[in-house]
Amino acid sequence: MGLISAGTSIFDAGALAAGNAGSLTFIKKLTASSSATLTFVGGASSVILDGTYKEYLFTFNNLHAATRSNFSFQGRDGGTDYDGPIVSTHFGLKHNEGANTYSIGYEGDRDQANTANFQILSNTSHTDDSDGLCGYLRIFNPAGTTYITHFMSEVNCVTNTPTVCSNFCAGYFNTATAINAFQFKFASDEIDSGDICLYGVT
Repeated sequence: MGLISAGTSIFDAGALAAGNAGSLTFIKKLTASSSATLTFVGGASSVILDGTYKEYLFTFNNLHAATRSNFSFQGRDGGTDYDGPIVSTHFGLKHNEGANTYSIGYEGDRDQANTANFQILSNTSHTDDSDGLCGYLRIFNPAGTTYITHFMSEVNCVTNTPTVCSNFCAGYFNTATAINAFQFKFASDEIDSGDICLYGVT
């Protein structure tokens, strides 16, 4: 049995009908090697960050911090500085290996109220050789000049004890100016290794 809306088939025999299934288009991969930052600039080095896609997805794969530090990002709204005005909220979950320490809660020290700071996406990431930070960041219509640009992220890392931390952040760039570049970094030191990939979502 199919699902039909306004005369258009959405599901047919349990599968998405042709034309309704989205897809990811790989755009660019940056690999860290003792890197201060990893930066994606629209229109440079084969990076697409324009109206080609209404949503862009960044994935973080085993980013390793040189020293214990928060992972963060910022956008560039037409100038040369990464200082987009951000309004955001942040919460996190923690659970340690001994199963005797756990928490969930709002983390107000990591949200922003129309400020130009780098947005923190994670707890302080541990630096053991086997530890890495993984997750994703979704950016919605950064090339638009009518509406603000929304974002949301989920990032998982190992912090001290050791404890697994799952962090969630959502917000928007409080400007109708196109956001044409994004920069990622650890707050206090280099990204030793790992990679960030950019995809366009259709």
